[in-house]
Amino acid sequence: MEDVSGLLWRVLAGPLSAAVVIWLLCHKSKFYADFGPVMERQMAWIVAIIFLTGSTWFAYSAFSAVRDGAALDNQPLYQFLSVGDLDFSINWSLDKLSGLMLMVVCGVSLCIMVYSIGYMHDDPGISRFFAKLSFFVFSMFGIVLSGNFLMMFIFWELVGVSSYLLIGYWYERPAAAEAGKKAFLVNRIGDFGFLLGILMLWGITGEVNFVGVKNQLAAHAVDPNLLAVATVLIFCGAVGKSAQFPLHVWLPDAMEGPTPVSALIHAATMVAAGVYMLCRVSFLVFGSPVAMEIIAWTGGITALMAALIATQQNDIKRILAYSTLSQLGYMVMAVGLSDPHGSGYMPAMFHLSTHAFFKALLFLSAGSVIIALHHSEQDIWKMGGLLKKMPITAACFAVGTLALCGFPFMSGFYSKEAILGLAHERNHGLYVLATATAGLTAFYMFRCFFVAFLGKTRGEHAGKAKESGWVVLVPLIVLAAASIFGGWFGIPEWLVENNAISAEHAPQIVMIAALAAFAIGAGAAVALYARGAVADPLNRLPVISWVLRNKFFFDEIYMVLVKVGQGTLAWLCGFVDRWIIAGLVVRGLTATTRGAGQTLRLFQTGNVQTYALWFAAGATILLYCLVR
Repeated sequence: MEDVSGLLWRVLAGPLSAAVVIWLLCHKSKFYADFGPVMERQMAWIVAIIFLTGSTWFAYSAFSAVRDGAALDNQPLYQFLSVGDLDFSINWSLDKLSGLMLMVVCGVSLCIMVYSIGYMHDDPGISRFFAKLSFFVFSMFGIVLSGNFLMMFIFWELVGVSSYLLIGYWYERPAAAEAGKKAFLVNRIGDFGFLLGILMLWGITGEVNFVGVKNQLAAHAVDPNLLAVATVLIFCGAVGKSAQFPLHVWLPDAMEGPTPVSALIHAATMVAAGVYMLCRVSFLVFGSPVAMEIIAWTGGITALMAALIATQQNDIKRILAYSTLSQLGYMVMAVGLSDPHGSGYMPAMFHLSTHAFFKALLFLSAGSVIIALHHSEQDIWKMGGLLKKMPITAACFAVGTLALCGFPFMSGFYSKEAILGLAHERNHGLYVLATATAGLTAFYMFRCFFVAFLGKTRGEHAGKAKESGWVVLVPLIVLAAASIFGGWFGIPEWLVENNAISAEHAPQIVMIAALAAFAIGAGAAVALYARGAVADPLNRLPVISWVLRNKFFFDEIYMVLVKVGQGTLAWLCGFVDRWIIAGLVVRGLTATTRGAGQTLRLFQTGNVQTYALWFAAGATILLYCLVR
């Protein structure tokens, strides 16, 4: 076990060391002054990729150990804090779940890192970019390998800080700066609930280690209502990080960051962290039917809502962003519907794994298009005709689209069928909702492909587009292969062997309904957009189009709530401060003390006759009271 622990230390050390080395030696360093900025930029990505490749090798070695039966669970490595009953130690959690997640994060991150060489080639701050990207990967590794709630929460916050820095990377752009702040603040709401949930569990069990909490809950009866509240509070962290309703509003705006950042956030890291966390603490979820119901319906509502909004988005990256929201909703719904005596959380992790490949592929393909358009255009209605100009990129985007839509024998087909089969078995209402979402997914993704890649060229930049270089295309080809075969060979044997999550064992009606939804959605897109439409035919439904294009006005509603709530709170605080604290307390006590002093001064005349008079009066009153 010591060898495995050493491997995990090296996994974490790789991207952290890269971030430190790049920041100290490559970022505006005098060491490379004689070689010019080109040397500085090259050293940044060379250092980042070498260290991440090393971490990937060590991660694979640890993953192989897990397949051979090794595991690290609740083994303290370093005591970080000990206060009273709280014993907080650094300890790993390496098992089949974390091993799978670690490999997915490593593989996708490495592809995105290589892709970034081409995408960020001309950016003057490329060394800063790779330093932040490496730190982001380090933070995500920490979440995956955490063995207790406090350790996970620390890395959880580091991921939040990293995402803030990367989303706002082009901070000179007001939209990017605002998007970074929005992501940071919205996530703080969910993280506050997550922290309260951790504190509640510590109060209930006296433990913060995952294994310790699980054992305490199994050994002692806990009030179901109390456990439900704690579980829902823990779920708040996933609602923020995985952008579930109603805290979903930050994710589409995160598209203001560079496309590699969008791919990393949306594919296998930040937004997947919430789903992974729910799977890691599945013993909590399974112990509370009320919490499971809340989680399942939150995921289902998010999936349908995001799919509806995506049908009327025109920015290619925002379409993919709402697609991510929808697919995350599927995963969260699967966790809430899980059968602890059957497949458990595996359908959610299965879809998380396959989704990482095809969503990274779609974002990087969109980035290849943006490169070809000189980083000046993202509106699909100002593209068109790119299939002939960028055949490899178009083919990769088509593969990602088919996998996302659940086309038979693509990776997404198997994982999505597993979730639909689970929903059919556990909750028919959510099954209908999920099937409708599958049809909408096919519609908006084929709409995006047809408008952007087929038809006539509609924009000035699209007319001059050409295929990207191989440093961009190679990661696309690798991810395209994973998107095709990931459902066959990309999942460990122990996951494929579980017939509860195999598409082959799903009820036949589920597969027929899913294929029908795919055919209806794709057919509608073909009828409306495949002939080269120059404007969106759905504009003929002005009210529906207006509502969906404005994302159900969630941003506007939140702005009003913030403005009214903040204004009311500010007025109330001002009233309390000015009239109660400063008026009644401070000025009131001061005036009372001053008045009492002024009154007492009237009796201090310095005249002996006056004092004798007051003495006599007092004695008279006292005698009167005694006699009476």
